[in-house]
Amino acid sequence: MTTLDFVAPTGWEDALAEKAARPDLVPIAGGTDLMVELNAGRRRPAGLLDLTRVEGLAAWSRDGGVLRIGAAVPYARLVTELAGVAPGLAAAARTVGSPQIRNRGTVGGNLASASPAGDSHPPLLAAGAVVEVASVRGRRRIPVDEFFTGVKRSALAADELIAAVELPVAPGPQEFAKVGTRNAMVIAVCSVAVGLDPVAGTVGTGLGSVAPTPRRAPQAEAYLAAELADRGLWESRGELPEPVAVRFGELVAAAAAPIDDVRGTAPYRRHALAVLGRRVSSRAWRSYRSDREGAA
Repeated sequence: MTTLDFVAPTGWEDALAEKAARPDLVPIAGGTDLMVELNAGRRRPAGLLDLTRVEGLAAWSRDGGVLRIGAAVPYARLVTELAGVAPGLAAAARTVGSPQIRNRGTVGGNLASASPAGDSHPPLLAAGAVVEVASVRGRRRIPVDEFFTGVKRSALAADELIAAVELPVAPGPQEFAKVGTRNAMVIAVCSVAVGLDPVAGTVGTGLGSVAPTPRRAPQAEAYLAAELADRGLWESRGELPEPVAVRFGELVAAAAAPIDDVRGTAPYRRHALAVLGRRVSSRAWRSYRSDREGAA
């Protein structure tokens, strides 16, 4: 029986030094993905780099309009502590696994796995997040829509670790929805996130489990932003016409490149995306309208 090396630094610089000396060490914090692979015998790394003792990695902070979320912040804290400033990310976190998984799983681990079905990825894309990575060579800031390079592949170099993710404090409503056999404890058949920025007059999107990498739907974003501006809806906060929401959903579905697999067929995923796109845009707009009514 083979053994695993286990390295447990307590400082960030020590962790980076260990990763530089041993790029084959696999980082572990929550372990909710990695331990499944180890227990099933699908993966056998040379060693593990335990990050749970690294001071500050499980902290988050706010500097003006920017949130910095440490890589080891668990999903449960995204729900309880950040729902007011990152509602899309918090909504996605609520759908992850069971309470036990949400207490252990981390946003950094989700990014590092780079799964097309990662629940945190669509809201991070919709929010225009940036991933901060580091090595003994220095730090890099990678826009999240450039971070994913293929199925379970990312722009992370062999000697780099994810330090944090940064995203704007939500400037407006954000929504997330996914399709699965149930609402949680399931890998998404597909998922959609949307974010409205009333000040900039822009719309953000993120799609999951419908392409080799998580992706945005730029044409859908441009369409909805233009419709809201041309109809004067940002200012009036009038009702969103149903045909606009439907067309937005169609453009969301058109941005996907799904495949058939054990969880669903490509045509089903496209249909579900169109439905989810319509629903999340309508919910986000209702929330925007209710903000005015609540203030009044």
